[in-house]
Amino acid sequence: MIESLLVANRGEIARRIIRTAKRLGIRAIAVHSEADADLPFVAEADEAVLIGPPNPALSYRNTEAILAAAKSTGAQAIHPGYGFLSENAEFARTVEASGLIWVGPDADAITAMGDKINARNLMAAAGVPVAPGTTDPAADLDAAVTAAAEIGYPVMVKAAAGGGGMGMGVAVDEAALRTEYDKVRAFAERMFGDGSVLIERYFPRVRHVEVQILGLADGRVVALGERECSVQRRNQKLVEESPSPAVSPELRSRLLAAAVRAGEAVGYRNAGTVECLLDPTTGEFFFLEMNTRLQVEHPVTEYVYGIDLVEEQLRVASGLAPTFDPDALTPRGHAVEMRINAEDPKRFLPGPGVIRTWVEPTGEGVRVDSGYTEGNTVTPFYDSLLAKLIVSGATRDEVLERAKEAVAAFQIEGPKNNVPFFAELLTNEEFLSGAYDTGIVSRMR
Repeated sequence: MIESLLVANRGEIARRIIRTAKRLGIRAIAVHSEADADLPFVAEADEAVLIGPPNPALSYRNTEAILAAAKSTGAQAIHPGYGFLSENAEFARTVEASGLIWVGPDADAITAMGDKINARNLMAAAGVPVAPGTTDPAADLDAAVTAAAEIGYPVMVKAAAGGGGMGMGVAVDEAALRTEYDKVRAFAERMFGDGSVLIERYFPRVRHVEVQILGLADGRVVALGERECSVQRRNQKLVEESPSPAVSPELRSRLLAAAVRAGEAVGYRNAGTVECLLDPTTGEFFFLEMNTRLQVEHPVTEYVYGIDLVEEQLRVASGLAPTFDPDALTPRGHAVEMRINAEDPKRFLPGPGVIRTWVEPTGEGVRVDSGYTEGNTVTPFYDSLLAKLIVSGATRDEVLERAKEAVAAFQIEGPKNNVPFFAELLTNEEFLSGAYDTGIVSRMR
């Protein structure tokens, strides 16, 4: 097993990785910006290194500073968490070239799945269903118009190098396409350094369902069930649950088999997620993208399968067998995760500030993965995620009742936060029924 681990991230995910590392007897090393010096993950690490100012480009995305920290502390491995450098193939290559262990998929897999057009084509060749769309970038507006006419409106205009719900637009007709194409292309060039755009069929009413996969050290790829991720704002997730209330045993079998094929197609190792769109009317599902990293919502899978995904990541990276029997994976119960963000609960606009009160809920089946505590300052430099409230139980009904109590008990004063939104959601009949889709938040607003 790895003996020392540098966590190249911040906040709740750094704290969560450190917790597992210390449980396993692994020396945990944190890196942090000047803005994060007082956050819990820094204090809880065995060692912490300041790597730069608040600007992420000069700290958490500063590869030279992170590698220097690894060298100075004698770290054996680097875990990137999610975001920042987690899906940066060049960083993964550099880490391994430096003689360190990269806790994640290899750089070739990251590269293969990082470009949405290439990923779509790979998945289609592997027999994974993909939505009708372009097999090459739409080189210019005329090409986009031609492709959209063949696919049929409405269409989704997507940045090929995008991710996290960014770089996307919907066009219901040619006039809208002309506007969205230029907008997405400009955004993609600015944010990702790659203006390539693809055109796909857009499904007005659809569910977002993903499958957790794990590529084992012996070469096998296993699927650890599905997660429902349809409660979203601006194409970004707010709530995830497992198992999905929309997935039948027959559909689950097809979904998981397709996700395994997706992983096998790129020789996947370590944790990853195959994201799909599900048509609730027909039961058809289509490959959306693959996240070559640990997901924010991984705790719901941990509860349902009774495993620690970070521990499994570390075991794969160490060349060790998993703690579970890959041939006897049995889900049990239900779990829901709610993303507690520093944003107002109506328009979801960021609201940084000093946390004057922070009281986390407790009780049976309640877990809070938090990045902050009372007295900390939520700055505008990073993602607005404050904590994840995860609730588990034997049935979905039991979980939702526990979730209502947990949300009511979660007290945050200071920065704006979206806890009131979850109180509203947990009384929403559409959500409670389980028959919701990605438009549920917009219908609530």
